[in-house]
Amino acid sequence: MGKKGIDDGALSCARIAILTISAVVIQIVGLYLFVVGFFPVKPTLSGMSGLESFFPPGSNEMDLVQNVSLLSPEKLKLLYQELSGIHSPFDRLILMVIDGLPAEFVLGKDGEPPPRFYMDAMPFTQSLLSESFAVGYHARAAPPTVTMPRIKAMVSGAIAGFLDVATNFNTQSFLDDNLIAQFFKIGWKMVMLGDDTWLKLFPNMFYRHDGVSSFFVKDTVQVDYNVSRHLEDELHSDDWDLLILHYLGLDHVGHIGGRSSSMMGPKLKEMDEVIKRIHLEITSSVRVNQRRTLLLILSDHGMTESGNHGGSSYEETDSLALFVSAQKFSDAQIQKEIYQVDIAPTLALLFGVPIPKNNVGNVMTEVFESPQGKADEVTLRLLELNSWQLLRLLLSHFSQFECGKLSCKSGSGKADGAENFCCVYLEATILYESWKSRNFPRDEYESVEMAYRDFLITSSRWLSSRSTDKPVGLLALGIAAMLVSCGVFIKLLFLVDQEANFGRRWKLSSADYVIRKWHLEENFAVAVVLILVVSMGSSSMIEEEQYIWHYMTSSLYLIFLKTTNFTEESNESKSASGLKRTTFRSMLYIIAILISRRLLRGWHQGGVNWSYLPDISKLLAKAGSAYVKSLHLISLFIVVLCSALLFALRLNICQAVLAMLIYTIPSVMVVIQIWKSKEEGLFSSSGADATSMVQVIYTLLGTSTVGILVSTPWIVPLQNPGPSQNALKSSEVQGETGHEFSHRSFIDSVHIIGCFYIFSWSLLQIVVQQPINSMPASLIVLQLLATACYFAGGGLHVKQWVKVATLYYLGMAGHFALGNTNTLATIDVAGAFIGISSHSTIISGILMFCITYASPMLSLLSILMVVSIKDSRLDSKSDNVDRDILKSSLAYPCLIPLGINSILLTAYTVVLLAMRNHLFIWSVFSPKYLYACATTACVFLGTAVIAFTTIYTYIVLAIRRYHATG
Repeated sequence: MGKKGIDDGALSCARIAILTISAVVIQIVGLYLFVVGFFPVKPTLSGMSGLESFFPPGSNEMDLVQNVSLLSPEKLKLLYQELSGIHSPFDRLILMVIDGLPAEFVLGKDGEPPPRFYMDAMPFTQSLLSESFAVGYHARAAPPTVTMPRIKAMVSGAIAGFLDVATNFNTQSFLDDNLIAQFFKIGWKMVMLGDDTWLKLFPNMFYRHDGVSSFFVKDTVQVDYNVSRHLEDELHSDDWDLLILHYLGLDHVGHIGGRSSSMMGPKLKEMDEVIKRIHLEITSSVRVNQRRTLLLILSDHGMTESGNHGGSSYEETDSLALFVSAQKFSDAQIQKEIYQVDIAPTLALLFGVPIPKNNVGNVMTEVFESPQGKADEVTLRLLELNSWQLLRLLLSHFSQFECGKLSCKSGSGKADGAENFCCVYLEATILYESWKSRNFPRDEYESVEMAYRDFLITSSRWLSSRSTDKPVGLLALGIAAMLVSCGVFIKLLFLVDQEANFGRRWKLSSADYVIRKWHLEENFAVAVVLILVVSMGSSSMIEEEQYIWHYMTSSLYLIFLKTTNFTEESNESKSASGLKRTTFRSMLYIIAILISRRLLRGWHQGGVNWSYLPDISKLLAKAGSAYVKSLHLISLFIVVLCSALLFALRLNICQAVLAMLIYTIPSVMVVIQIWKSKEEGLFSSSGADATSMVQVIYTLLGTSTVGILVSTPWIVPLQNPGPSQNALKSSEVQGETGHEFSHRSFIDSVHIIGCFYIFSWSLLQIVVQQPINSMPASLIVLQLLATACYFAGGGLHVKQWVKVATLYYLGMAGHFALGNTNTLATIDVAGAFIGISSHSTIISGILMFCITYASPMLSLLSILMVVSIKDSRLDSKSDNVDRDILKSSLAYPCLIPLGINSILLTAYTVVLLAMRNHLFIWSVFSPKYLYACATTACVFLGTAVIAFTTIYTYIVLAIRRYHATG
């Protein structure tokens, strides 16, 4: 009876599994609810602008809509031009998008001309600017600075939602009002060449098209040739009204080699030649057939020094808008800054179509030509049309409010919200009507223009920052679910630790458990989590999070160095000289870890604020590809050597060598690829042979890993428990009897599989990481080896949960050591296409995830190997050895990563909600939250691998034991 009560009160493996899975599901549900509720969906007006755009708000819009439906596209076009009152100076439009081109390459920065390198690379473009055939703007792009939301912004004038960065890889048709739809409505024939994102956004709207994938970044030549090969025919063709040319090569050059790539100069010259060909053709067409064509050169975003983009830094948001014509512009300013959304209303009014309904941009009046003496009248008409459109959009946010019924007295009535906007608008309208009634006096023009611009600027800013109200109930439910999940993980850890330290038969109160003396490393392991939680409220600490991980991880190992000693059990079984040797080796392991940690800390100047400072990676890049290639080969050697030593922890030399031979072929193939690699950043040279070889490497690594996982538990000898430290190093193989589980066989199997996981993952990183990152990747493997050796020797006193937490911290520190930050710009897109012959969103996404989370996943996989080191507290003569072994191998290895991540994710979710009105909510806090979500996915995947491997090994050995005992 007493024994039954004890068993009922024990924390069974099944109970742990059920509660853990339930907590994971609750956390996923809570995270989904919060993400759906928090991240904004910009409020938009449905339908398309029409004739009502040329009348003040409040006109009988229903009659106008009915009338326009009866008109043919040609008649509708003429009616739009007549009602707008703006003479359209151009007949056709060529939209040339140079993906990733920073405006400073063409226009300079801070009033200074571009560096000589860029000016020499684009001489014809510079001549257009100097001779006033072009007018250029720094067009500030809103984050996220990736292609799809930037195209939307340019053609609709609306700012895309933050989560568009995710849908950038799976573009859907764009249903909101936009220029392409407006041009299609008036019968324009449109041709698109280049990035197939346009075809996905605007299906069935192009008369001709030839699209290429924008994500196959290894290709810097064919993507642009595919556009230019049609250029001559299209320029001489007279059957189109809009020609879109989207060149991707320059963006791909940036991803591969950064701004300073040796391919950047030739690519800029290639673009300059394209601009020259187009300008010569549009100049001749004016003389031949009197058709006037506008060439608008745009870039969707800029790029960082390393060539990436996605964040909100100046280098990433500094995009180009260059208007080029066959005639000179009267007001050719090259240093004016605009917003990228200003392009949509400008093009709409230039070509006589309504401004898209959801536009928040301001018209650029400088690019419009006016009849002699009519410049002021045209400018104010442009501002009036833009004001009507913005007023309609504003009023859609304020239900049952009419500006016409508002009485604004001087000095009063300008309250916040709708009344304020209406008063500013009415003031501009009154001044404009007065100006027209007085026969357009020049001295009153400036006050009217200033009044209109005041309204446009204030309303545009308000609309740009406006998002839907966040559903409080959904957010509260999401946070509550995450808090429940976090509480379950913490409670499980509490119970497992209580049982591990005091046994199942101890009836300990919570108070007795709390006052139990913790060691220094245990206290510090908990303090790391608390410090991270506290730092989340600072935008600067989020930008520079790598410093916290580097400092905390190194400090933890210093504590290990200080507390290197042995338990009383160890002291009794070892001689004094043996203890000294073990202590000395343990100190060497920690010193090696600290030295490698310092190297990793200096490899990349991560973060945002100090990324320009010199570091090891920048010095190597300047030194040349020969040094990088040498380090790449050395890194491979370190990975192979460390993996062999990991095997040797439980296998004899012959068995370790045999295990390593399994990976001989992929290792040799990696060496060949490194040797053949080109000077520019990617792992392998381009070409079908190189791609095929990398695909073979992927296949061999995958099949070998799965084969080892499946076969190892079946071929490892069943061992009787005994005093031997290393079961597989013993020549005696005996069958298991009774109900005792083959402890050593289980541990050996898990250790071997864990080592193969580490070796496979490390080889994969040598392939897909940038060559400059190969050495940091190998140093992370070296740290894992030294950590395992330390825990096997002088670190026996360290609790198992501290060991697992240490590996988790080591993985996160390595994550930042590889150059990752909390901005989207450091995501390595180029590596995601190594070994891929054609674009695949799924495969590229998987590779991108593997590259970004290389270190955290490696640390999770290494837990299998570290926990295989015998825990001295495991009682092989307990009542239920099976359960104790399984619980020891599953509880901490799964619950510690899940618990730490749950605490950090839940805490940051609360911080994000508290910072929802912060200035940096979309540029700092939100990108960090995307990384937090991705880290959660990494932890879920890693712990799932641990759980599956452990349970599968347990089941197979149990089956073998059953058959062996008959």
